[in-house]
Amino acid sequence: MTIFARLKKCILINLHKFLIVHLQNQLMKQKIKFTNKDKTQFFSTLKERVDNYFIENNISQHADITMVFKTIFMLSLYFVPYILIMTQGYSVMGMWVCSGVMGLGLAGIGMSVMHDANHSAYSASERINKFLSFSLTIVGGDNKNWKTQHNVLHHTYTNIYEHDRDIDNKVIMRFSPAGEYKKIQKFQIVYVFLFYSIMSLYWTTAKDFIQYFEFIKEGHNRESKTDRIKTLANIIVWKLVYWGYIIVLPTLLLDLSIWQVLLGFLTLHVVAGLILSIVFQLAHVVEDTTFPVPDKTGNIENEWAIHQLNTTADFAKDNWLITFYVGGLNYQAIHHLFPRVCHVHYPKIAPIVEQTAKEFDVPYLYNESFVSAFLSHLRVISKLGRNETTFTAIANSMG
Repeated sequence: MTIFARLKKCILINLHKFLIVHLQNQLMKQKIKFTNKDKTQFFSTLKERVDNYFIENNISQHADITMVFKTIFMLSLYFVPYILIMTQGYSVMGMWVCSGVMGLGLAGIGMSVMHDANHSAYSASERINKFLSFSLTIVGGDNKNWKTQHNVLHHTYTNIYEHDRDIDNKVIMRFSPAGEYKKIQKFQIVYVFLFYSIMSLYWTTAKDFIQYFEFIKEGHNRESKTDRIKTLANIIVWKLVYWGYIIVLPTLLLDLSIWQVLLGFLTLHVVAGLILSIVFQLAHVVEDTTFPVPDKTGNIENEWAIHQLNTTADFAKDNWLITFYVGGLNYQAIHHLFPRVCHVHYPKIAPIVEQTAKEFDVPYLYNESFVSAFLSHLRVISKLGRNETTFTAIANSMG
């Protein structure tokens, strides 16, 4: 092959890649629209019934005394072990145990405190919501990025590939039948939990910086240049504060090496990452949930509320301990329909949703226990890894 033929081939290959990337970017920018083609009154009826529940019982849809106790408990689960590490002179093993408990606290804060606050569900006062959402900042996250990814992209475009980032392909993991298939993914049932375990570690180190630039590029961040600089500076400052108290101070003040401290830090995030990842996956990447694909004009031919029930499943609704710890995220379908209602009310709202869904012949998906939901997730992950397209979750999404 002559040098000109090689050059021509190289240009054609790179042009092909450019066109593919350009097309993918255009698809990502495609505006998704939900069309209530059947003119169903499902959500208006459901909303009226849920509103009446609060009116008739003369209660607020926001936090109650139970929620206040839970907030104190979750924050204590994170900060009390940290204080013990810094004051009691524990051995390496004692420090690691406390770090593991901090991981439980970190996950608990994420699911039970900052989540409600960032949805404006904790209080009718936005000042209180903003104050409590700061709990995410002090454990290493960024509120603006989280709200964009979760409140806007995930809640609006649930399980829609390349719009809901939570089910997009990640490294060598595949969570949607619409995602690109790679042969290595046939082993993802083996390695997926390794990646789950570093989820919060990635979040507190690199993810917020990556998303900051991605959201600007994709048009999700519409701040002025000055405000963008302030936002980036805010991320940097609070990351330094977090790394300072979680890594630098223990290294300087305790009789521990940097490697021992880093292993404690890793222990904290392995525990938190596994819990947060698994709880989320049991709601969306399980059997019977769907992964809808928009048509060429970006239409999803379904009412938004029905779309939420098609793509989200509840689990272990009768387990009070799970409900307490995961912040009602085992009632994920209820949360997606009423994100501005505090999660302590979900167990009472769930029967209303289930009954109304039955009346309108709308699916209300749930697994009876944590174990059944976990096994269902494993089966979906395994089948996605084998590129099977015959099981219910995929068949429904493509139908």
